[in-house]
Amino acid sequence: MTVHGCSMKAFLAEYASLAGDPVVAAEGAAMRDVLTASFEAIGYEVVMPASADLDAEIRRLAPGCDVGLVIAPDNLLAGFTRTLEGVCHNVGCGAMNVAVAANKQRSSAILAQHEIPVPAERATGRRVVKPVRGYGALGVRLSDGPAGEGEFGQDYIEGEHLSVSLVGSRVVGDVCEYWSGDPPLVLALNRQAIEVDADGAFHYRGGETPIDHPRRDECLAVARKAVEVLGCQGYAGVDLVLADRPYVVDVNPRVTTSVVGIAAVMEEEIADVLVRASRGEGPSEVHLSGRVRYGADGSVTRQ
Repeated sequence: MTVHGCSMKAFLAEYASLAGDPVVAAEGAAMRDVLTASFEAIGYEVVMPASADLDAEIRRLAPGCDVGLVIAPDNLLAGFTRTLEGVCHNVGCGAMNVAVAANKQRSSAILAQHEIPVPAERATGRRVVKPVRGYGALGVRLSDGPAGEGEFGQDYIEGEHLSVSLVGSRVVGDVCEYWSGDPPLVLALNRQAIEVDADGAFHYRGGETPIDHPRRDECLAVARKAVEVLGCQGYAGVDLVLADRPYVVDVNPRVTTSVVGIAAVMEEEIADVLVRASRGEGPSEVHLSGRVRYGADGSVTRQ
């Protein structure tokens, strides 16, 4: 993609791979590589930071780019996104909405206030204990003990672990960027591979996409409403447990591992979808062909 003979540039930063996080670095690198290939496929030169001092790297590199995207743990993402928005056109979720969604306890309460099913908060008894600001199922566990500092408890819901990957669109105004009002674009309904070990710890092992499900419409409706309520723009992942109804257990205001599977089966380029949606011009649908399994390490196997 060129304008007046000049190549367009995309700033792309993925924190876990830069920081060498031993738990999620491979997952982060896989997301980075898929997005790099997609931006390059639509004609962008991809510019990436050289160090994990991401705030400084954003200020150094992003001003020379036409669009930018940061992927980072939810507890860090709002700050990095705020920096990016000051110097570049962000194609991810806005900083304010990231901050709200990243607080799992607060966002769950907000969803409940809008009559979106969520596991009830519970202070005692056998329940799911999780970090208020967590990611990747790290620190999530079944427990009947006290929650630690920065943690809270919710009812444990028995059911199918699913997720919905969506892209919300925005409009850039004179003062700020805001949700366009268009329904979020559904990319895919995914099955999640979640293991609970003998100690009660949850482990994310990847998933399968796209899946057919007799309750697909019910899941998509709940996920769309959750994204709308929290104002997520750009790529977002809504984690569900499907029982008597779909319960929202997490809303990730960022690109998630599902992108490596979805990109493998989607006819459109995910980078093009994100750029267009960030300008309020996103497509109304995407086209998927085939099915894949994807691992937490970013590996993809066709079914």
